[in-house]
Amino acid sequence: MPEPLNREEEKPPSRRMKRYWKIAILANIKDDDHPIPEGVPPDAFADFDHIETIDSLRAALETDGHSTVFIQADKDLPYALREEKPDICFNIAEGLGGDAREAQVPALLEMLGIPYTGSRVLANGISLDKTLTKRIWRDRRLPVAPFQEFIIGDEPLRAELKFPLFVKPAREGTGMGVDMNAIVNNEKELRERAMYIVNTYQQPALVETFLPGREFTVGILGRADAKLYSRHPEWYEKDGFHRFPVLELDTSRSVTPWVYSNEAKSKEVGADGSPGYFCPAEIDPELEKKLKYFALRAHQLLYTLDVSRTDIRLDEEGNPRLIEINTLPGLTPDYSDLCLQAKAEDIRYEDLVLDILYLGASRWGMLEPREMNDAPQKK
Repeated sequence: MPEPLNREEEKPPSRRMKRYWKIAILANIKDDDHPIPEGVPPDAFADFDHIETIDSLRAALETDGHSTVFIQADKDLPYALREEKPDICFNIAEGLGGDAREAQVPALLEMLGIPYTGSRVLANGISLDKTLTKRIWRDRRLPVAPFQEFIIGDEPLRAELKFPLFVKPAREGTGMGVDMNAIVNNEKELRERAMYIVNTYQQPALVETFLPGREFTVGILGRADAKLYSRHPEWYEKDGFHRFPVLELDTSRSVTPWVYSNEAKSKEVGADGSPGYFCPAEIDPELEKKLKYFALRAHQLLYTLDVSRTDIRLDEEGNPRLIEINTLPGLTPDYSDLCLQAKAEDIRYEDLVLDILYLGASRWGMLEPREMNDAPQKK
């Protein structure tokens, strides 16, 4: 008589449920012991993470019984993945340069069929291109400031752009290429700054109307079926998304006043010359509602998955204008904006990290959905 089938074996291999996973954290690490190579901008590695952030992520993931390994997301990544054979990757890798660098690791993982967290290739590729992102948002009626991309630096300035203007690299993050010289007040300053960006960063310069108002950032977590896979379904609203409290960035007191530069971002929270971080922001309820709505729409229109953070600033008339979206928001405890927002509503760092993990894992069939009974109870 044949032995009874094991129920676990009845499932196809890709659908087998496993309680504890081997998780590879993929990231690019800053190395303070080595100088910046010649021929690259001085802030070329500003997006990279410190090893302390990796240690915090590993500790958080291991609180739920998983094992972790850190793999540097460099040219040896394909070989390291083959050797380590992770069940899933927690991806915060920034990529190694070129167009759409944040899409490099997701593309590799897609090709190898390895599950990973966060947004997929397309969203990560588009979001780093600030000009393309703004075009998409503008075409879908989201508010952005007037902008123009300069490819060589001497293009005629469009009539709708009025000084002062703000100039920055079109395809970078973390305040790269942004300092007090980013604000230009006349044609001469514009041309000098645009040429500097094009030549130094080897990419177009994004020129947009300078926004003099208050600056905010809004985190988004979840998706339509988030409650089925989260350890904290109570976090999520009926549409499946959690809107974090609005965080205000007071750059007036920073080392680069009114400019959220890489230099200002690099300072510890509360240190001299750092911006003020206020969460929840003291704002009118109607403005709060608008900011959260715009952040969610910005997230959805780029097909961002599970987690993002959108930066918004007010124009001279007090109207919100979307600046950019981060599909790989920083996860350094007590420092990164998303972590500060979570802390403001008493969400533990460990719980935030684990929810990002399980939302990602569920897309790859690694979790069974929980049973949700929202029907009213009979009396």
